[in-house]
Amino acid sequence: MILASPSPIGLALGLATAALYGATAAGADRMGRQNTQLLLALAWLLHGATLCWALAAAPVKFGFAPALSVTAWLVLTVYAVESRLYPRLTVRRALAVLGAAAVLLALIFPGAPLPHTASPWLPMHLALGIASYGLFAAAVVHAWLLTRAERQIRLAVEPSTEAAGVPLLTLERLTFRFVTAGFVLLSATLLAGLLFSEQLYGPSVRGWKWDHKTVFSVLAWVSFAVLLIGRARFGWRGRTAKRVLYVGAGLLLLAYVGSRFVIEVILNRGGA
Repeated sequence: MILASPSPIGLALGLATAALYGATAAGADRMGRQNTQLLLALAWLLHGATLCWALAAAPVKFGFAPALSVTAWLVLTVYAVESRLYPRLTVRRALAVLGAAAVLLALIFPGAPLPHTASPWLPMHLALGIASYGLFAAAVVHAWLLTRAERQIRLAVEPSTEAAGVPLLTLERLTFRFVTAGFVLLSATLLAGLLFSEQLYGPSVRGWKWDHKTVFSVLAWVSFAVLLIGRARFGWRGRTAKRVLYVGAGLLLLAYVGSRFVIEVILNRGGA
């Protein structure tokens, strides 16, 4: 799994990454699209190098801030692909701010070492969970773009169906594709935790553990299931669909990031 590292090289890489993201956000209006894209791409590559360096560090650590850092990098990866398909997509500044904040947060709170009794499969389990975080985060970004585009259309003198750089129907379709993919990965993550918790976390963990992380994860899963069923059976779209998406994403954020924040920062305790 990709993790934060407090080593001098990891610190230097993280600070350089945050600086590049900050420069991208600050100069987005003045540098022009091509230069901004180039600077954001460099920041994204350096962010990836930071995560890879942390992966090779010992002891292996993980926590709420590294989870957010990986999620931000995944969202930027999605943007890197989509910007080739939809050149008018205009979220570079927002994503640069998100990347800078996530990297700095991971430097301040690098997480705690994974349990030494944990299975070698635990990183794969965590990777599934964080990948679902990234996909749902991408869905939220697209839902936000959809809201912004609809608002621009209402305020425009001559309405345009591409107010956000991407046609509205395309944005809506992409939003639900990310929700569906995230739901599949979240389902796999919960199923693995239900069936193989002892094998993943060691003999100290037996059976399904109904802690805050599990409760919020299940509630998020139910929210996304309701959203997909509502979409398929009743044609949910617009404000109703976005509200359910935001509720589910909020619950999922509380599930791991929220519970780990309380443990690591408020209670000042370790453990994965």
